[in-house]
Amino acid sequence: MTRKPLVGYAMVLVAATLFGINGTVSKVALSSGLSSLRLTEARSAGACIGLVLIAMLRKPSSLRVARREVPRLAIFGCIGVAFVQLTYFLAIHRLAIAIALLIQYLGPLLVAVYARTFGHEHVRRRIWAALGLSLAGLTLMVQLWNGVALDGLGVFYAFLGALAYATYLLLAEREVAARDTISLMAWGFGFSTLFWTIVQPWWSFPGRVVAHTVSLQGSLSGVHLPVWALVLWVVVLGTIAPFSLIVGALRHVTATRAGVTAMLEPVVATVVAWAWLRESLSPVQLGGAAVVLAAIGLSQTAR
Repeated sequence: MTRKPLVGYAMVLVAATLFGINGTVSKVALSSGLSSLRLTEARSAGACIGLVLIAMLRKPSSLRVARREVPRLAIFGCIGVAFVQLTYFLAIHRLAIAIALLIQYLGPLLVAVYARTFGHEHVRRRIWAALGLSLAGLTLMVQLWNGVALDGLGVFYAFLGALAYATYLLLAEREVAARDTISLMAWGFGFSTLFWTIVQPWWSFPGRVVAHTVSLQGSLSGVHLPVWALVLWVVVLGTIAPFSLIVGALRHVTATRAGVTAMLEPVVATVVAWAWLRESLSPVQLGGAAVVLAAIGLSQTAR
């Protein structure tokens, strides 16, 4: 297959934008009383069902797996899909969301280190510079110097999240070479759903909560939607579409470049929260967003 870097970068940018918007949609959904872990469980199960249906309509045989593939797909689903979300929620329970996200986005840096040391790949200086700029921009966006009290266990969870995110990128890059994107994500979310089912059984799921109607808050406070509609958004546009785009992009760009480009997510999340939920956005944060965008542009100039 011919690699098309521009197509790959475009796919990652769209995915990061959808992930960024999904942050605010999820926050509104969580205001209904649905817990973060339950929303993640519903997200995994809904994505699994949707992806399996798509695979069945496109090419049913793509879902077949050899016995030797099962352990790798299980690791991809439990660590690369479920564990990323689990560690993120554990981290934000003890840290500010922005701080947890900043630490978790050390993942792309870990991918670059792995590629250089264990993968024996040549990582160009522009990629290292882009990673440094991205982290600097994210630091400006969350304003770490404003006396943030860091909880040790929360930081530990966030670093585990960074490791899980790096694992997700590396495993996806490997598996997508032999399996199409839809079937890979279907199996990934299948094992993720199994993981969440063990952690919190479905018979205790608060089904009555998703029938409630909630305000969209902020600038859209006059609009009300049922919680199930927000969950459906999270499943389709916040999970199936962006995860599939990220994995599909790895056919065209390396995990390192995809990871750097995906750092657009916190920029989009901040802007959407400002426009929708009317959360404050200072000039320093805008400057940080500009630095992240510059870093993404720099990474795309590296051949």
